[in-house]
Amino acid sequence: METMEGLLWILLPGFVAVASGLLAWFVMQSRMEVALAQERESLAQLRGTVEAERVSLEAQLGTAIRAAEESAKRVALDNFLNELHVEQRHYTRENRMLLQSRKSLVIQERMYFRNLPLSDWIEHEITVDEGSDVSKLLQDMTVFDKGVVSIDEPRPRKALPA
Repeated sequence: METMEGLLWILLPGFVAVASGLLAWFVMQSRMEVALAQERESLAQLRGTVEAERVSLEAQLGTAIRAAEESAKRVALDNFLNELHVEQRHYTRENRMLLQSRKSLVIQERMYFRNLPLSDWIEHEITVDEGSDVSKLLQDMTVFDKGVVSIDEPRPRKALPA
């Protein structure tokens, strides 16, 4: 019995040590699971915040990109329209018929982009009365003037003198 009691005194502290080790392991395991759950919760909150910021940033960037594209298109269109110009020439023609002579103003115009012609010569003939202002008639009868080429505001049309 004494050997049994000696063996008990030897094994009992070993058993207590293993049992307390297992108890400490279970306690630490549960503490780690609680800490992991808290980290997952904070990570989920941060992901939600980041996702909301990403969505708002994408919306802002999308608006900014669209505005930049529209601005670039406007500048490109303005540059294109500034490259358009009109070549104009005019002369007077006199037609004589039996007893009367008829004087007319011939206007020829064509539109260019840089040095490339965009149209053929467009010709207008206007009958000119004695004492008429030729420069005024030229301004009124031009086809390709800035009011036609420009997109700012339409040019009011004027009636031709009869």
